[in-house]
Amino acid sequence: MFDWMAWTTPVAVFFTCIVLMLIGMTVWEIKSPTTMRKGFLPIATTRGDRLFIGLLSAAYVNLIFVGLSGRMAQWLSLESEPSVWISFVLSMALLGLILRKG
Repeated sequence: MFDWMAWTTPVAVFFTCIVLMLIGMTVWEIKSPTTMRKGFLPIATTRGDRLFIGLLSAAYVNLIFVGLSGRMAQWLSLESEPSVWISFVLSMALLGLILRKG
């Protein structure tokens, strides 16, 4: 069923984090309904809006990193491509920033 997907450890960790965030946000919403607020994003958002925007941003960071990792190895004269764990940490940091301050 999932043969089309390249299930590496970083991919599995990334999707596990997304599932856990969705479960956590659902419980949080039930316990404490959200209100609209304005952070650094140019629109007023709810927690769910910020989660969606953050997840899209995290996905784009990962895609950009994967797309540029070969070139980064050339530019920085590395023996191999940089680890995808770097993009995972960067994307989760961006997601946390958007959730907290967005």
